Amino acid sequence: MSESHRSEFIELRKWLKERKFEDTRLVPASFPGTGRGLMSTASLQKLEGQVIISLPESCLLTTDTVIRSSVGPYIKKWKPPLSPLLALCTFLLSERHAGSQSLWKSYLDVLPTSYTCPVCLEPEVVDLLPGPLKAKADEQRARVQALFAASGGFFSTLQPLFAESVDSVFSYQAFLWAWCTVNTRAVYLSSRRQACLSAEPDTCALAPFLDLLNHSPHVQVKAAFNEETRCYEIRTASRCRKHQEVFICYGPHDNQRLLLEYEMLVRHLPTADKQVHRKISILKDHGFTGTTGHLLRDGSAHMGWPSLTKRMLCCWVLGAISSKFDVWMGRAVLEATHGSQALVSGNRALVSDMKEGKVSLMSQLSLVEALRMEELRILQASAEILSSSLAPFS
Repeated sequence: MSESHRSEFIELRKWLKERKFEDTRLVPASFPGTGRGLMSTASLQKLEGQVIISLPESCLLTTDTVIRSSVGPYIKKWKPPLSPLLALCTFLLSERHAGSQSLWKSYLDVLPTSYTCPVCLEPEVVDLLPGPLKAKADEQRARVQALFAASGGFFSTLQPLFAESVDSVFSYQAFLWAWCTVNTRAVYLSSRRQACLSAEPDTCALAPFLDLLNHSPHVQVKAAFNEETRCYEIRTASRCRKHQEVFICYGPHDNQRLLLEYEMLVRHLPTADKQVHRKISILKDHGFTGTTGHLLRDGSAHMGWPSLTKRMLCCWVLGAISSKFDVWMGRAVLEATHGSQALVSGNRALVSDMKEGKVSLMSQLSLVEALRMEELRILQASAEILSSSLAPFS
């Protein structure tokens, strides 16, 4: 359903037009499963390198934008130099506080007001995440908290810009919103190094309207800044029908990476391995098929460490399990191939109980439930692949 009639998008279109961008081929719309995205108003043919969006440099929010703003002089004076990321976060919060006086108001009004990145999740929800993702989420939260704590001194120097206390303008929750905005929505743009900023790579830019494009692993795109046109361009080789959602691809990431970095999930289905028979032969040649094949079909069999090691090796060689389960592989495959769903089912039951007890956690818990169900589907498919593939060698 098109959302181009909504007042915030009408204002965004006006703002973009003032900055020399006007494109009627894509319009904001709401889609089942992906939410807000961009819809094609005309068919896109499968042409290599066709440009689906070309956003002028004047529309991009970069560290150069920040340095030219009211917070620029304060950033230039501060020692040690701020990181490019912190500079962008500072600008976002300053402009959001400016409200109707901000030159970026039309863009800020269409940004999410909150996020469900792991760093924003409630502690009890983080505890339910798959082990590898939980560890990364804890590390991410620690980094963000450390960055905020280290930035207090700089934020205090900005007091002359605000009538209110900087403690309210740059609160932790506000900072978290700005950090998530940059982390989940920025495009890669290698900028010239600002002398007043730290030596960390300056590669993030916010791209209004373009950042409404959602991710799909099934499309082929190229994204880059065109030095000749001075525009950030998205080129695709994928076909799209009229009134369908237009996608870009963030990269070959699994759902745990997508949630951690982009606040999103995509349903993945295990794909067939064209080399599976060759891999089975390798396992057979090294004597790793007999016992394991029997155990895969006999759920009541006792599994000692040698057998478990064989099974884990089979899973690794066959590539039947997504790389995101490497840490958890031994335990997960053991449970899946024994027909046990205790771990996943137990977490689902806990998720359901928490949903009933705390309505505010609904959206967060739904993410956990989706991840756990994906784990179960992949593990069940992996067990089936291993069982059928090893059967001839038992």
